[in-house]
Amino acid sequence: MDRTVIAYVIYLVVSIGLTVWVARTLSRNGRIFLADVLRGNEKLADAVNHLLVVGFYLVNLGFVALYLSGDETIEDTRGIFEALSTKLGVVLLVLGVMHLGNVYVLNRIRRRGIMEREERPPVGPQEWITPAAGA
Repeated sequence: MDRTVIAYVIYLVVSIGLTVWVARTLSRNGRIFLADVLRGNEKLADAVNHLLVVGFYLVNLGFVALYLSGDETIEDTRGIFEALSTKLGVVLLVLGVMHLGNVYVLNRIRRRGIMEREERPPVGPQEWITPAAGA
């Protein structure tokens, strides 16, 4: 079997495995965070979580597929390791950036929700007081 094909197979198996692992981790832990952000609305948290995971898969697996091809032919075993380290390193960086982007967006949503909760007084006003003249 051609060494380039071997490198492609290893790249695909590792990249897809890493993408699935990161997506499952984000989904499992992100669901709790989303439930807090969405004020305990479990159904909405599950729906948003599922949509985020689908988007994560589409972007990352699309990148893995586009980044598969290479211009050079791999001549020896050392070339396999070099090609794989470059390709997998870039995939890991993309996964990390996607993860940080998701966390950033969710944190912004959470902060906005906290600010909205703090704007409303915990108890409604009891009565109205007329302002003093000249004040």
